[in-house]
Amino acid sequence: MKFGWTPGSLALQKRRMVYGMALAGALFATTPGSAGGIAGVDMTANQVTLRFDEPVDGASAFLLDGPQRIALDISGAQAGRGFAGSAPAVAAVRQGQVDAQTARVVLDLASPAVPTGARFSEDGRSLSFTLQDVSSGAFRSALGQGRMRFDAPANAARPPHRVHSITVPIPAASKALALPQVEGPRDAGRPLVVIDAGHGGHDPGAIDPDNGRREKDVTLAIAQAIRDRLVKSGRVRVALTRDDDRFLVLQERYGIARRMNADLFISIHADSAENREAQGATVYTLSETASDREAARLAARENKADIINGVNLGNQSGEVSSILIDLTQRESMNISANFARLLQRSAAPYVPFRSAYHRFASLMVLKAPDIPSVLFETGYISNAHDAAFLSSREGQAQIARGVASAIEIHFARKLAMN
Repeated sequence: MKFGWTPGSLALQKRRMVYGMALAGALFATTPGSAGGIAGVDMTANQVTLRFDEPVDGASAFLLDGPQRIALDISGAQAGRGFAGSAPAVAAVRQGQVDAQTARVVLDLASPAVPTGARFSEDGRSLSFTLQDVSSGAFRSALGQGRMRFDAPANAARPPHRVHSITVPIPAASKALALPQVEGPRDAGRPLVVIDAGHGGHDPGAIDPDNGRREKDVTLAIAQAIRDRLVKSGRVRVALTRDDDRFLVLQERYGIARRMNADLFISIHADSAENREAQGATVYTLSETASDREAARLAARENKADIINGVNLGNQSGEVSSILIDLTQRESMNISANFARLLQRSAAPYVPFRSAYHRFASLMVLKAPDIPSVLFETGYISNAHDAAFLSSREGQAQIARGVASAIEIHFARKLAMN
């Protein structure tokens, strides 16, 4: 979700906040002892219990769609490994570290479910909740309600610690995320494609269970292969949101594309599933329902001060701004859906696709209102065959060939129509 808003302001505001808090925390906070680890995630029927080595400070949970997941952030904890038991609604369990004092547990859902009745044990060493089966509509409704917070018992809290703050001026060079290099023809009239390598930095994404390959490395290699193929053809300009192992928040990814006035945005990912037999590529575009909600939120946030698809909303009423944003986003969604179909047809000779290859989801990275955008799950890193294909130079070259072909056909059609 975007805040604020000129396209560059999100990165500025986030970096100010993160930089200021990190510096204040590092210099002026007396922190508690080292965070306890997650000792285990136990599942029995529809009951889930997270166990901790030490009392934790609290927790929160939020829902994610496309695919459906429950994410739990544990304050004062370190990520552990593994889980025991099973729950009908849970397909897989993953753990990671959000920051030095916050662990994240993600439940990949096999069917829509929401956490209910969450409670900590009296000693703060475990958190239990029930997974309640719900309809897809109810899941989306719960997703819109935002983060749920669970407080640890007062008698289990860690000793209080003093936190002081200080205001530090941020050097001008740190104020905005630098835009990536544009490669290809120097003709600014050529279409610009922004390729986004998913995950990165402290976020490894999915991990190959056989050899530990990380999604963030695979996606970067594929994005670079696509870039090289497009640069070699000389038909379009291309830029990567990241060309190294760095972390970008989702809003920064499509924010880069918007700031660069990109004509097409493609986010590269590699899927994973508990079922090791699942394989094949999938293309995601923004769902109709997600579009309606995002257009409404965007109109409310705009304050009539942004330019959408070349139209300055500054002189428009709130109602007109909302309509213009909605029309622009719907046009982008239609183009995105057409490109998804073209991508499958063009890349199918080189990349195996799932039979249901096109899916709609409320994915944050697809929510630029004025840029056609797709998320390309290039295959399943949890499947031995797909993982070998995605990790090999030959496989990456095949993917690049198919994606580049789709891109070139897409813009050739647009040129023919103009």
